[in-house]
Amino acid sequence: MAKRTDVKKVLIIGSGPIVIGQAAEFDYAGTQACLALKEEGYEVILCNSNPATIMTDTQIADKVYMEPLTLEYIAKILRFERPDAIVPGIGGQTGLNLAMQLERKGILKECGVQLLGTSSESIERAEDRELFKEMCESIGEPVIPSQITYNLDEAKKAAAEVGYPVVLRPAFTLGGTGGGFADNEAELLEIGKQAFALSPVHQVLIEKSVKGYKEIEFEVMRDSNDTAITICGMENVDPVGVHTGDSIVVAPILSLNDQDLKMLNDSAIKIIRELKIEGGCNVQFALNPNSSEYYLIEVNPRVSRSSALASKASGYPIARVTAKIAMGMALEEIPVAGGTAAIEPSLDYIVAKFPRFPFDKFADAPNTLGTQMKATGEVMGIGSTLEECCLKSVRSLETGVCHFHLAKFDSFSDDELFDYIKEFKDDNVYAVFELLRRGTSIEKLHEITMITELFLESFKKIVDMEGTLKANKGDIETLKAAKIMGFSDEYISSLWETPEVEIYNTRKANGITPIFKMVDTLHTGKYIAYLYSSHRARRGSDPYRSGR
Repeated sequence: MAKRTDVKKVLIIGSGPIVIGQAAEFDYAGTQACLALKEEGYEVILCNSNPATIMTDTQIADKVYMEPLTLEYIAKILRFERPDAIVPGIGGQTGLNLAMQLERKGILKECGVQLLGTSSESIERAEDRELFKEMCESIGEPVIPSQITYNLDEAKKAAAEVGYPVVLRPAFTLGGTGGGFADNEAELLEIGKQAFALSPVHQVLIEKSVKGYKEIEFEVMRDSNDTAITICGMENVDPVGVHTGDSIVVAPILSLNDQDLKMLNDSAIKIIRELKIEGGCNVQFALNPNSSEYYLIEVNPRVSRSSALASKASGYPIARVTAKIAMGMALEEIPVAGGTAAIEPSLDYIVAKFPRFPFDKFADAPNTLGTQMKATGEVMGIGSTLEECCLKSVRSLETGVCHFHLAKFDSFSDDELFDYIKEFKDDNVYAVFELLRRGTSIEKLHEITMITELFLESFKKIVDMEGTLKANKGDIETLKAAKIMGFSDEYISSLWETPEVEIYNTRKANGITPIFKMVDTLHTGKYIAYLYSSHRARRGSDPYRSGR
């Protein structure tokens, strides 16, 4: 298919202000989409209420409206600008909800505006909990036992039938807002009041809890020709129970066997085809850690927070491609990094996303985590190993630490640390590291936290290297090994009790400096200005022998 020639002017709705539960990733997506549409010759009108974004820069769109993202204001813009079309899936849940309201109120029909990309029917099927459940059952995809409710009395009855513990999932809210886990009726009523109030359609799914299962995500892409590909598979370090936006997330998926990986990947492709989504789509699964039993958690029929991560992790411009698919282009017609958008990326490195929480600004707020997202941003490290990218990420958080060590846990007893990690909290990973330093077994930590053993083993490698550094102060080979693992000069200097500048000078004198590798996931061989540093050599070479 060729791009639409009957469309001249397109409206993009942004995601609004950066709030707790919605990080700044949608600015990245909106900017990509606006530039992609301008690249194809369309006039782009953008409405976003947040001036502190790149997308609202004057060169990104042809015209920018800095107005509240409400039905009233968007309707005024439509009536004045008379765009030919609107692309609903770029501004996160905010943009999607507004586009659906415009459709339901008849404003799109009144103004002669087309809804491009994924249809309103497909969005309804993915977002409406009851329709989504019916769709999954019709195609044989397993869904968690649940019931749709519209008031607290229905919720109480549903929870009793489904069986506690349950999770409440309000329909059409962003970042899991209003949802949560309930172990009894009192907790259900407390969470339910807010859940029903915040759902635009006053609909809440009462779902059997699968807390402790592995949480696996796939970012998939489909065009109107029904060509569908997998962009990136991602694995949450925390089990189900923590919103994926609040969890450490690793790509590619590392802990699954080939059979389970293919099973979930095939399911994600099956879902996007059944929903007839055109563009990027995020599919989330809960996988039993002791078997191949899985459940579909949810589908985001739009560019999501996970899309931004998958895009940066894979080097695949998801929002850009989604915008062009919405304009009628097929995947094989969209150029990407010397190839086409129809090529599935494959990663020869590992990335780790760490959430950034605002608890330093809201010190009195409880730092417990659940199904409602609390992070306001995230960082991502790229490395040759899991240890390297995790250490890069923790240094990038700008929280005053350069390693997996928080001084607050030094004074905790072992029992206090065990009690602390029984609940999901924003800084649990630091407590886990402290317990590993004290000799706690991986088996015991897995039993308490349900963090997959593979990740705990990686954390233990970092702790073991700390011990090796302490025992071999000044040793050049140990220094090389620590830098290959991803240790910072600052932390090595603290272990060796020597100034950081001396560590740097020692490295330089011994040729221990990083090389830079290119992200080329489509393997086109074309130069891409997307690089990451690593002290680990490419296969068959030694970065230190040449002194690079």
